[in-house]
Amino acid sequence: MGFKTQIRFLHKWLGLISGLIVFIVCITGCIFCFHDEIKDITRKEWRLVEPQNKPFLMPSVLQEKAKEILPKNKQSMVSYYGKNRSAIVFTYSDTENLYLYFNPYTGEYLKTENPKTDFFIIVEYIHLYLLLPDYIGKHIIGVSTLIFIILLISGIIQWWPKRRSDVKRSFTVKWSARWRRVNYDWHNTSGFYISLIALILAITGLTFTYEWVGDGIYKTFNFGGDKTAETKAPVIDTTKFDSNSITAVDRAFIETMKLQPKAEMLFVIYPQQKGDMINTGAYPHALRYDHQSNYYFHPQDGKLIQSDPYQSKSLGLQVVEMNYGIHTGQILDLPGKIIAFTVSLIASALPVTGFIIWFGRRKKSKKRA
Repeated sequence: MGFKTQIRFLHKWLGLISGLIVFIVCITGCIFCFHDEIKDITRKEWRLVEPQNKPFLMPSVLQEKAKEILPKNKQSMVSYYGKNRSAIVFTYSDTENLYLYFNPYTGEYLKTENPKTDFFIIVEYIHLYLLLPDYIGKHIIGVSTLIFIILLISGIIQWWPKRRSDVKRSFTVKWSARWRRVNYDWHNTSGFYISLIALILAITGLTFTYEWVGDGIYKTFNFGGDKTAETKAPVIDTTKFDSNSITAVDRAFIETMKLQPKAEMLFVIYPQQKGDMINTGAYPHALRYDHQSNYYFHPQDGKLIQSDPYQSKSLGLQVVEMNYGIHTGQILDLPGKIIAFTVSLIASALPVTGFIIWFGRRKKSKKRA
């Protein structure tokens, strides 16, 4: 067997093994790509608010309102998503997680959302775990994604034209040919055109499954280093721990806004156990989870303990924290999402067109026999 014959054999069987999973991952990625835009249209009653020329209510106020509505639930985080968007109090209990939407200016209760019944959350869980237990589903997705990366590389090797005269033909689809030839050309040319971006989407997707991928990205851009050491939160020893230190939480929130006055999106994470601190974060753009700055405050008095603004982070950590934005195309706003959607849609067609090629050749070989 020649080299290309071996590559073709590998490409064929790896494609047949992983094709269905790759199709599911890609098509759910397409559906999830514009989830924010779709939800803004279909759920604007509780996602969007009228912007007002006054500051947001303090986290403690929204926390108390959430307690009144769900007295048995604990509050883990309050997020402010922008001047024209509702704030969300994230709550949890032993049986479920619930998100409570409030007007950040008036404190008006807008909606309680259960992620287990939310369409886009379900789509996201299919994309990440196939709706299986996460410790099983994520490895199935991870292995299939690794195979997909091999398929992209082996597909390029197969596609690469042998002669200069074949170059033009390799870049185009012969639409006037029979449908099987059109399918063959489309599989090859579309796979080539999306290969680079599809490879980036696949690698950034692997970071959600395997921590070593994120560590590898960190070390690549930093030429070494230890991501765990840079991202490690400070630890404090407190004998008088009060997890309901509302004043401290408000102070932390105010200090974060002073440190990041231009931030459009902010969050406050409450300490949940002894030794935890108040963790706040700020993003420069609404609904974009990149260029984040993080701060840690004492749970008793709200004093700033550690400051990790975006500018002070290493290049490797900056790239790792951009991972979600790169994977979803969100980092380039709407044009980036359109690119991610288009590439994911074309990628979802590759297992289908590839199966048709295999099935057609198998059928043809039987006829010859």
